[in-house]
Amino acid sequence: MNGPRVFRLIQPVDDIETAVAFYGHVLGHQGERIAVNRHYFTCGGVVLACVEAPLEHREPRPRKDPRIVYLAVDDVEETFARVRTAGPRWIDDAIETQFWGERSFYADDPFGNPLCFVQEDTLYLGGPVG
Repeated sequence: MNGPRVFRLIQPVDDIETAVAFYGHVLGHQGERIAVNRHYFTCGGVVLACVEAPLEHREPRPRKDPRIVYLAVDDVEETFARVRTAGPRWIDDAIETQFWGERSFYADDPFGNPLCFVQEDTLYLGGPVG
């Protein structure tokens, strides 16, 4: 290993069953229940861990969380349709091509966690734009 790598992201949710239904539909697989309040979805080499904290341990969330989880997908059009039917809190009106070349759309999960879905073959990983 040449340095640290991200292997798990915690996605705070208010209802684990709603989270499992949403992410299972969007990601196309049901993931794995780890504990009564924790469900893992493997996304490439990273686990997206939906975690419902006990009420007494929940911290207030900002109105708009600046942390966005970016997910590379094989078919952004199909994913857009799945997210629309999964019950997001909010979703872009359309897929757009960003000035850096990515074809993508943004959405919030049912709990307001921001997500971005990017067409795999348009990923921008740094370097000159244009």
